[in-house]
Amino acid sequence: MTSNAVPSNALLDVPPGLKGVAVADTELGSVRGFEGFYHYREFDAVELARSTSLTDVWWLLMHGSLPTAAQSASFEQEVGGNRVVDLDGGLVAAVASATTAPHLALMSLLPLVAPEGHPTTDLTDDERRVIASRLTAAVPTLLAATHRLRRGLEVVPPDPTLGHAADWIRMTLGEAVSPQRVAMVEAYLTATIDHGFNASTFATRVVTSTGADVAAALCAGIGALSGPLHGGAPSLALSMIDEIGDPSETERWVRDRLGAGHKIMGFGHAVYRADDPRSLLLREVAERHGGELVERAIEIEGRILAVMREWKPDAVIVTNVEYYAGIVLHLAGLTPDLFTSTFTVSRVIGWAAHLVEQAGNNKIVRPSARYVGPEPTRGVAPAVPA
Repeated sequence: MTSNAVPSNALLDVPPGLKGVAVADTELGSVRGFEGFYHYREFDAVELARSTSLTDVWWLLMHGSLPTAAQSASFEQEVGGNRVVDLDGGLVAAVASATTAPHLALMSLLPLVAPEGHPTTDLTDDERRVIASRLTAAVPTLLAATHRLRRGLEVVPPDPTLGHAADWIRMTLGEAVSPQRVAMVEAYLTATIDHGFNASTFATRVVTSTGADVAAALCAGIGALSGPLHGGAPSLALSMIDEIGDPSETERWVRDRLGAGHKIMGFGHAVYRADDPRSLLLREVAERHGGELVERAIEIEGRILAVMREWKPDAVIVTNVEYYAGIVLHLAGLTPDLFTSTFTVSRVIGWAAHLVEQAGNNKIVRPSARYVGPEPTRGVAPAVPA
């Protein structure tokens, strides 16, 4: 009888970047790219962003269900309290001045929020949730402090009575903003908490699988997010709109860029073959605000899509989340140098939920690599070059 089993020493060929390969089971949600749909647990993520508070969605991902009114109020209070970070101000200032980017400072400071550093394998699920929530809530405080210190501004301490989005804006800008602007940022934060096994989420789960402490696993996600191919495009998309200027210049500008081999930021997605629902949501948010920038961005978007479909007629080109993210965050008063940090404030919530899930049913992630170098020799010492 012939067996179809793969020999234990055989390697399975998978696409570059693991594209299309399922590497784990998750109850946290998924992205259905051909449908233009993604969800958090059993709920439509876009509908949650339209109707549910950031902290209630945070609770949903960490605990598996939407909170009761009492749980919601208690968790909001817990998150506010956890934003209050007791760190040496001189140390924070030294780290802020010594690093060149916010994510570098965050990776240095975040472990100090929970310095006990217990391996996740030594913790219960509840203990993992408590530590992960504590660290996650501290992220906006640390990012805002380093942002202001690097600019010679006084640090604005957190206000535990405010919502997470409202306090993030206040701590960075140094002033409270209108409820409408807070709602714009909260919609963005809620819509971007989680999005499948993207690079930073996968990095967090890989490090969690080793039994590393919670801070180390979250720092892995931060490091992955710092790359320009993952977290930095909203500011580039906004710069593109400014550079194009008049919509009538769009076609010339795009053809010049494509002809030079450059990507058009804010367009195309590795997963979506239908409209990116996050982009549609943020376009709605921008349209409710209105104004010249929004009208110009909408016209430029249409013209870019037309050129790109002409340029690559066989490809499915969609507007991705970054195009309108930059516009929404700009309209809310945040400067481009805060865009990736704002994304981090959101995505760290998803990383924390994935960390708890991974640790709760863990197996170390240990793939193999196919060696393609020169044929090795056994038992022969290398010749020393003359």
